[in-house]
Amino acid sequence: MTEESNVTEVISVKFKGRGKAYYFDANGITAVPGDDVIVETSKGLEYARCVAGNHYVSNEKVVPPIRPVVRIATENDRRVQAINAKREREALGICREKVAQHGLDMKLVDVECSFEGNKITFYFTSDGRVDFRELVKDLAGVFRSRIELRQIGVRDEAKMLGGLGMCGRPFCCSQFLTDFQPVSTKMAKTQSLSLNPQKISGVCGRLMCCLRYEEEAYESLVKAVPKMGAFVETPAGFGSVVQVNLLRGTVKVKLDGEGEAVIKSYTGDEVAAVPGGRPRNGEEPPHVLKPRPAPERAEGEEAAAGDEPFDGFAAEPRREEQPSARQASVRRKSGQPRRNGNKPREQGQRPPRENAQPRQQGAPRARDGEKPQRQQPNGDKPRRTHRGRRGGRGRAPGAPSSGE
Repeated sequence: MTEESNVTEVISVKFKGRGKAYYFDANGITAVPGDDVIVETSKGLEYARCVAGNHYVSNEKVVPPIRPVVRIATENDRRVQAINAKREREALGICREKVAQHGLDMKLVDVECSFEGNKITFYFTSDGRVDFRELVKDLAGVFRSRIELRQIGVRDEAKMLGGLGMCGRPFCCSQFLTDFQPVSTKMAKTQSLSLNPQKISGVCGRLMCCLRYEEEAYESLVKAVPKMGAFVETPAGFGSVVQVNLLRGTVKVKLDGEGEAVIKSYTGDEVAAVPGGRPRNGEEPPHVLKPRPAPERAEGEEAAAGDEPFDGFAAEPRREEQPSARQASVRRKSGQPRRNGNKPREQGQRPPRENAQPRQQGAPRARDGEKPQRQQPNGDKPRRTHRGRRGGRGRAPGAPSSGE
């Protein structure tokens, strides 16, 4: 870092692949994400992993004094790190036995051994203060190095151990969260979540961290839709909000009116909250819903005369109704008078027959489906019809009956 420039070339690293990323001076070394490096700290040399290669940051973001990167890890450094990892597993088992012997109310979480092997740090959780002075003496006699016991919270425990949350994904704290932010129940209420502690708490027993970093997004969504129970104006009239869906930006409104309740769904821009809420009986609520702008037309496009405004539905084109041949040649019913009267027949109709004889006056008209009767000459008797063999049925008019 030079005094003349306002930026510093740094490399971001993490210890044991978790926790916060720290800046170290590049010191002329080029590293890429995923490289193992040896850095200098206030406690000596440490083994770390690069998460961001060489980049520049302003001097205001750097906490002096900034320490340098010593070198890229070699095969010998990786071998030493493997030995330290094996030593950490052994130390964890021995420490648990010593805790049980002293009867201490503490739970061991993790162990860290320094790269140089001169210090071992034990992390534990406990509900209260623990007197572990005798435990430190026993551990120092076993490992022959400096021993440090550090009490952490349940959130740090979940971050170190890792696991799967109630959403089915790995813990946010063990993946990308660098530090813990305070979380309150008000955030769950803003996000329309259940206030049951068992449903909004993580594995650690505290409120879920996702409530914090999703709060800003929900605050912007809340401003776009009315609140639950608000008195609003809709295109169909006034009503009260009975349900709010923040992620979709929709609300369900119970419209005012007599009879059965009518509930309709609207988007946030289709309704408007009435200031002051529902008015008193007899007072007319003010109209606050702004009319929606008409759709813009393209340049050079003009509305044709007679065009109807588009209402969201495309109407089918009307077809010109033309009479079919079957409809044109409808047969006139028997006994029905002609519509044209004595008018001459139009072109295309069947002309009358030339040799047709006029019907004699007084002749009966034949019914549909029956044959016309022949008219007898004057002075002849009508023809006898035999409709039956029993007496009285087939008798002609004027003939004597069988009993006479």
